[in-house]
Amino acid sequence: MKDKEEKFIYEGLITESLPNGMFRVRLDNEDLILGHISGKIRRSFIRILPGDRVKIEVSRYDSTRGRIIYRLRNKDSND
Repeated sequence: MKDKEEKFIYEGLITESLPNGMFRVRLDNEDLILGHISGKIRRSFIRILPGDRVKIEVSRYDSTRGRIIYRLRNKDSND
């Protein structure tokens, strides 16, 4: 059986909100990529806004796009 596709997981900061659940994300290594919300986050109605830190899953084959899989908790807010 073939293994699942290799994916890299990075952390980054949402810099811009785009239509249809798309976001511009600045990774910790200063790369800017386009991220879309995963179905699990969309189903749970988790709000993602500019300034939030997220975990994003990036394919080996296209490093300019990724899937936002987790919203990290902010230390200064009381979520």
